[in-house]
Amino acid sequence: MSHHQQKIAAQFFLTATQPCPYLPDREERKVFTTLRGRDAAAVNDELSLRGFRRSQSVAYRPSCPNCSSCLSTRIPVADFEPTRSQRRVARRNADLVRRACAPWATEEQYQLFRRYLDARHADGGMAEMDAGEFAAMIEETPVRSRIVEYHDRTLPRGETLVAACLTDVTTDGLSMVYSFFDPALADRSLGGFMILDHIEIAREAALPYVYLGYWVPGSPKMHYKAAYRPFEVYLRGRWRRMRDAAEAVAAAPKGPAPFDPL
Repeated sequence: MSHHQQKIAAQFFLTATQPCPYLPDREERKVFTTLRGRDAAAVNDELSLRGFRRSQSVAYRPSCPNCSSCLSTRIPVADFEPTRSQRRVARRNADLVRRACAPWATEEQYQLFRRYLDARHADGGMAEMDAGEFAAMIEETPVRSRIVEYHDRTLPRGETLVAACLTDVTTDGLSMVYSFFDPALADRSLGGFMILDHIEIAREAALPYVYLGYWVPGSPKMHYKAAYRPFEVYLRGRWRRMRDAAEAVAAAPKGPAPFDPL
């Protein structure tokens, strides 16, 4: 246990196994705990240091019966160097207006979210989410959260929301909980731009990390997360710096993930 990690008084549970959404012929299972009471934010901060993610009032981490492929990933802000391609993406979206809002769902957000799901994840686990479930995803947070919106003021129909990210603010960084964008604007690379912009937000706020969630080597859906280098992955109880995807794959454990909450 590192000097900044504290003992956590929480009860952990295991979900039932179900088909993995990222790798074929695999099963997923999660270890999780609820975040509640006055200590919810502090517990979430500590668990994020151990590779956990938040979804509403639950913190979870993969604990799959036959696989350890999911790697919790974060970007060290001070050392990040954008590639030439990433600099082009930043310039291409420099005209967008960023607004960091309280975590309150709007109809405009939901309509954008629906277009994104229908185009990109029509067969995913969130495909049937209705407006009430979307509002719960945004608003049910026991920690400090923001919905970061990106607006285009140049469209013929007037200022329009084109991208958004539900973001948690932790003691050591920004955690990008869920992002979505207008699939009709593929040439803008809005998903990548939001990561680049969150790196800038973290730098301006003197926060050392941007947490990207789980990177799954071998999953085309997750390939983009290894493009922001250097990056760190949580392995065997500590964060380890990686130069590229190949080094992370070589270092990753093989076989089942044990039931080891902390």
